Formats: sequence, C-alpha cells, structure tokens
Amino acid sequence: MSRQRRHTACTSHIVGQGYRRSMEMYGAVPRPRFLLLLLLLAAVFWVCVLYFRLSVLISGVAVAPMERMVSFAAGYESRSDDGDKDPCQGRRVYIHDLPPRFNADMLSGCGSTDGRWPNMCEQVSNAGLGEPLTELEGEGEGEGALTGAAGWYATQQFALDAIFHGRMLRYDCLTNDSSAAAAVFVPFYAGFDFARHHWGYDNATRDAASLDLERWLVGRPEWRRAGGRDHFLVAGRTAWDFRRHTCPSPTWGTNLLFLPAAKNMTVLVVESSTAPGRGNDMAVPYPTYFHPRTDADVLHWQQRIKSADRPWLMSFVGAPRPGDPRSIRSQIIAQCGASSKCRQLGCASGASQCHTPGDIMRLFQSSTFCLQPPGDSYTRRSAFDAMVAGCVPVFFHPASAYLQYRWHLPGDHATYSVFIPDDGVRAGNVSIEDTLRRIPATVVRRMQEEVLRLVPRLVYADPRYSLDTVKDAFDVAVEGVLEKVAESMRKVQTGHPRSSWLDKIWSE
Repeated sequence: MSRQRRHTACTSHIVGQGYRRSMEMYGAVPRPRFLLLLLLLAAVFWVCVLYFRLSVLISGVAVAPMERMVSFAAGYESRSDDGDKDPCQGRRVYIHDLPPRFNADMLSGCGSTDGRWPNMCEQVSNAGLGEPLTELEGEGEGEGALTGAAGWYATQQFALDAIFHGRMLRYDCLTNDSSAAAAVFVPFYAGFDFARHHWGYDNATRDAASLDLERWLVGRPEWRRAGGRDHFLVAGRTAWDFRRHTCPSPTWGTNLLFLPAAKNMTVLVVESSTAPGRGNDMAVPYPTYFHPRTDADVLHWQQRIKSADRPWLMSFVGAPRPGDPRSIRSQIIAQCGASSKCRQLGCASGASQCHTPGDIMRLFQSSTFCLQPPGDSYTRRSAFDAMVAGCVPVFFHPASAYLQYRWHLPGDHATYSVFIPDDGVRAGNVSIEDTLRRIPATVVRRMQEEVLRLVPRLVYADPRYSLDTVKDAFDVAVEGVLEKVAESMRKVQTGHPRSSWLDKIWSE
C-alpha cells in the first residue's frame, strides 16, 4: 500500500472511530443501512436544489433576489387568490391622519408659488394627474387615443406625493386599528414642500415642515411601537433633494432624510441616493402620462404598442448640458443628427416639443430604441415614458436604472434594455447606431416583449378608480414596503439577521 493510501486510510479510520465513539456516548450507534438512507436523502435534496437552479438558468430568465422576496412576501395573497385565508394578512396599512398643513394645505396653496413652480395648480389637479390630454394633443379617436378618456394626462414628473396618497386611500387592506397594521403610511407631501420653499428662502424655512412632522410623529403611540421602522412616506423627487448636507450647494433642498426620525422610516423617491440595500430611501418609477382606470385600459394600450409601426431605429428627447463635462448629451445629439435612422425632439430654450406629451409618446411609439443618458441626475422620467410606449431603453450609466428600481424592473437588465458605457461615447470611439444594429432581431423582439410585459408595473392607475387584477407601480411599491418593513421588524425582534445560506444560493 502506498504512503498516500495508508495516510488516507489512517485518517478515515481515526475520524470513523471518533465519530462512532461520540455516537456511542449518546446511545446512537449508526447502522450501515441508516447511513445509506441518510446519504440518499441528502443527495436527493441537493439534486432538487441544483435541478431548480439549472432550470432557471437554462430558460434564460434570471430572477432578481429582491423580486423573489417581493413576489413571495410573507402574508401576501394574490388578488386572484380565494379560499379561507385572510387576503389582508400581513398587508394591512394604517394611514396617519396628519394635520392638513402637511398635505392638503400645500395643494390648496398651489397658487402661492409665485412662479417658482409655474402652473402648479393645473399640474396637481385631477388627484395629482394634471390636465387630461385632448384629442388635438392625442392622436385621433378610439381605444388607443392619447386622451383623458383613455387615461392620458399631462402629469408633472414630481407629482407622485398626491398620486400615491390618492391610491393609498383606495388600498384594499386599510385598517383603523394601528396595532393590527403591518405598516404605517405618512401622507406628508415632501416633494411639494420642496417646491414651495426651495427658491428664495433660507434653510430654516426649507426644513421647517420636516422638523414639524418629526415632532408630530415621535409623539404618537404608533411611532413608539417600533421607533418608526414600520412607517413609510413618499417624497416624489430625487433623494438628493432631501439631503442638503451632501449637496455641493449649501442651499439646495431640505435635510429631511438626515432627520433622526426619517432614518428609521422607509422613504420612496424617484431616484435613490444610496447603494441598493444600504439606505432607507427606495426608488420607485416616475409618474408617466398614462393612468389607466380599468384592466381593459392596460390591455388595450399593450395591444396598441405591440402592433405599432416603428420606422425609427432610435430616438432621443432631451436638451444638451454644455456646462457639465460629464454629460454625453451633446455627443448623442450629434450622433442622432448624423443618422438617417434617428429622430429627436428639440428641447432648446423656448422649444415646447419636449413638454408636449403627445409629441413625446408618438415619437417613442415609432422607435425601436430610446436613448436615455443622464440629465440633471442619473435617472430620467423619459425612460419610463419610453417603456410605456413599448420602446427599448438604452442606458449609458448603471445608476440610471440598474442600481435603482429593484422592485419594478428585472434583475437581468439585458432582458429589457441595452447598456452602452458612457466613456466610449464621450471619447467618440463608439457608434450608438452601429452598436444597436449589431443586436440580432430575435434578441430585439425578446426585449420588446419584456418591455410590453413590464408596462402595468411602470404606471400609476388613476387614484379615483381601482384596477381589478392588474398590479400597477403602486401595488408593486406597497408589496416592497411591506416586505422591507417585515424584515426590519424581524431583525429588531430577534436581534440578528435571518440565516442567509439559502439566500446566497439563489443570489449567485
């Protein structure tokens, strides 16, 4: 027998003796048949795990870990589920009855913005949706016309505070008993407060409403139950607008997200300022122009964009940023202007096309790819308008979508979008048109199908109506909040995070 084989045999003998002695100490000497059965069961378990993982990979569908958590959130029952189970188990939400100075007074005082938010009263009318589009602004008549009757409005991109509140008031699992609630909603219009006091005021005035809210909340019994960890609010702007301490301008925005109370709450914003999973501000979609009233509205729109003629390979809606050396908008505008397969809407000073919903949506409906470079911040409302029009978005920075909307967009970004690194475009080494032309037609069709499938979860339904089976952006966001709150509360109660050995398997 070789030295290596002797060493292996010796080691196995010593380990086997030690194992048998320890079992004998507890009166459980294993029999060979028992060991074989135990090994067989272990093998079957791991074969099942590997089979499931491989089936997911082979099918070409990568599921984001957070999406799985949301889809199978504890206590959540699908709208189509029936039976004896309580459909609101783990989903009940209590809404704080805030004094009107925190919300309604901001809307009624829309005329006092003194030009700082032009046309604010029009833009927050109709439950926050803005003015309905007319047939002249839309296109023709019928089911697919872009008119108010079909759910189309001139919605302001920062109007989510009122829209979400309206949807929350019609949520199907509201409760008046805060002790029975899985989460507590705080209807503070943080985004509207920003607009009221951002220009021409000092920082004390900018922070006054946020500090007032903090004082009001911490005195409530609902807050003392969990220190606010089960509370959430909507601040319908980018998170940067509520983090003045980290902004290069010492007078930009409020410090809402730096308040001690806010650090415990979940805050929904249209662009997060923290790495995924590292902060309490979570990104949700910008409001688009489409606000369906019924499931049929969604279905009719999906049918229309599925059959739309798309003569333009790519399109761009936006203005250049000549004062920003990091911006690639000038390069994109130049490349688009030099291509016969690209169309763009001019957004120079005084141009109105960029602010005309009908023009924007018709261009996106006639384009295969829609270019979405960063603007004033990483994200763009335009990206959601494009996807609602069935146009595949082209991103140039990961923070424009991939590091943001974990609840609403797939974890496998290549299934619905194209990524072109901005460095090559900035240096002039990358042709956007050539890059897009190299994508096989079959891949483009799959991306278009995925974008079509995503449409419901990217739009906010009209707050004055209720969808039956379709889950919109609001529904997805509330599911995400409930899961996040449940996880936070569990950690507080147990004092340590859940074992993550299985989570690691799924996330690999």
